[in-house]
Amino acid sequence: MRPERQKGEVSADLGLGGLFKGIGTFVDLISKMAEADTEEFTQTGKSEALGGKLQGVYGFSMRVGLGGKPVIEQFGNIRETGRGPEVTETREPLVDVLDEGDRVVVIAELPGIDEKDIRLRVEGDILEIAAASRDRKYLKEILLPAFVQPETLESSYRNGILEIKMAKK
Repeated sequence: MRPERQKGEVSADLGLGGLFKGIGTFVDLISKMAEADTEEFTQTGKSEALGGKLQGVYGFSMRVGLGGKPVIEQFGNIRETGRGPEVTETREPLVDVLDEGDRVVVIAELPGIDEKDIRLRVEGDILEIAAASRDRKYLKEILLPAFVQPETLESSYRNGILEIKMAKK
């Protein structure tokens, strides 16, 4: 039995063997988003390996960016390699980067982590977010839309959501 969909919710059948199996699936997804009058779509899933000792989390978020251009962000700990999908210990968090004129704001989802376990490093226009708890590890290197002043970095963390603000150079 399939659950009822809410207005603005879109569904797509995207398997682990490739999030988009051809351009046709991508175009179909964009069409479904337009029909549902939504600007964002997220798909997630889980997979277990080694008798449940290693759990894979994967997903993507797609939204309509400036000029109607789609922005696709992948997250999780399953990476596509030449040998096929591989599960790693480190997850890649879902991240949004906002250019707010004189500053850059980064919002990252890091569920299951305590604030004391988060490390941030800024170098030029690259931000690295690293976090580790007993059960989860996250790592993401983000190319920022501009060079920032590392000394202006301000962050807050609440309910698994990390918000980082930095002034541009």
